[in-house]
Amino acid sequence: MKKIWIAIAKLGGWKFILPDKGSRPEVDRCVFAVAPHTSSADYMVGTAYLWQVSKNGKIFIKKEYFKGPLAPILRHLGCISIDRGNRKNDMVGTAVHEFAKGGSLSIAITPEGTRKPTKRWKRGFWEIAHQAGVPIVPAFLDFSRKEIYLGEAIWTTDDQEADILKIRSLFKKEMAKHPENFVEVSDQKAAPQDEVENNQTIKQSSNQ
Repeated sequence: MKKIWIAIAKLGGWKFILPDKGSRPEVDRCVFAVAPHTSSADYMVGTAYLWQVSKNGKIFIKKEYFKGPLAPILRHLGCISIDRGNRKNDMVGTAVHEFAKGGSLSIAITPEGTRKPTKRWKRGFWEIAHQAGVPIVPAFLDFSRKEIYLGEAIWTTDDQEADILKIRSLFKKEMAKHPENFVEVSDQKAAPQDEVENNQTIKQSSNQ
């Protein structure tokens, strides 16, 4: 099944840029931050690449995909169901627990958490890496070139906002399948989300 999935992606023109064997040991214990995420096609090409680059790669997928005959196939392929609308769903704790068992484990997450434009990434990928003591490895889905490749490993610090901004700044709008749905940031300090939302509210009120 995995070989067929990979073959389909490559027949679609995708080029998987893989690190030389043994040159990136961190990819066997890391959190992959996969972006830009603007289409359902991201899952197919992303998982196909993950299976080639990691010994034991897992990917979180929202529960809506785990319906009917597709559910056992996704579980067999290493996909983990996640209920994004349930705050009691401890995705971070589950992932950290799995890392604590030791051995090879890489988890791929799309930090945007949605295919729609979003100004603020979900923080779970950072929390998992920070608590588990593993690096974050950026994984680029470049639809403009039909290439998937990895960036340098990034270890978390005590400054969550700065770490996430640093990672976000690596991804560019032109990489996305739907560029209009990806919010690009610079590597400069961005305004906190609460401040951005308050400013928008003030502007809307002044226009009324």
